[in-house]
Parts: sequence; structure tokens; C-alpha cells
Amino acid sequence: MLPKKYRLKKYSAFIATYKLNNTISDDNVCIFFGKNKTDEKVPTKFAFVVSKKIHKRAVVRNHIKRLMRESVKKIFLNSEYNFLHSYVSIIFVAKKASVNSCYSDILSSLSDLLTQKPCK
Repeated sequence: MLPKKYRLKKYSAFIATYKLNNTISDDNVCIFFGKNKTDEKVPTKFAFVVSKKIHKRAVVRNHIKRLMRESVKKIFLNSEYNFLHSYVSIIFVAKKASVNSCYSDILSSLSDLLTQKPCK
């Protein structure tokens, strides 16, 4: 579990991040990036979304979220991805193919995506 200061919770923050449409995606995950930070003291906040369209059972959806959370924790601590600290919010949205993916698949998918630049 991520510490509270790194969790994106407010509905308005979700909407603001989605509206910017700064995205990158692949078969497993779609990533939405928020605005660039103006104040460096504010921590980057993360959210993980797995909709009911992905899978009917909550157990499976929660498992996918746990896999994404652990992958992000590992990537966020890595000094190679310092640019993640420059965003206010980042939302990770799972896709249908992530149901059959294991931890290593999701980790490699996220690390590949984070080496690319967002669309905008």
C-alpha cells in the first residue's frame, strides 16, 4: 500500500487529470499524467483504476491493483525515473489484457511506458 501522502483521492483531481489527456498506453495499462508541478514540496499522487468492465469479480480487480501498486512502488523508488516527481498526479488505468498478466508482465509494461514521453 502506498503511504497516504501519495494517494490521489479527490474526485476533482481525477477529473482534472483526465481532462488534460496526457496519456500513454499499451496492452496492459493506460497512464494519465496530470499537470507539471509548480511547487516541488507537493508530493506526486498516484491512483489505480480497474473498472468492472475489466472483470466482474472484485477479487480479480483488487489483485490487478495490487500488482500495479507494487510495480509503481518499485519504479518510483528507482532513481532512473526522476521525471515522475515532476507531475502533480498520475493515474494508472488497467486494460482487459491485464487480467491474465503476472507481476513481471505489468512491471515491464509500466517501465516501458514510463520510458516514453506522454502525448502532450
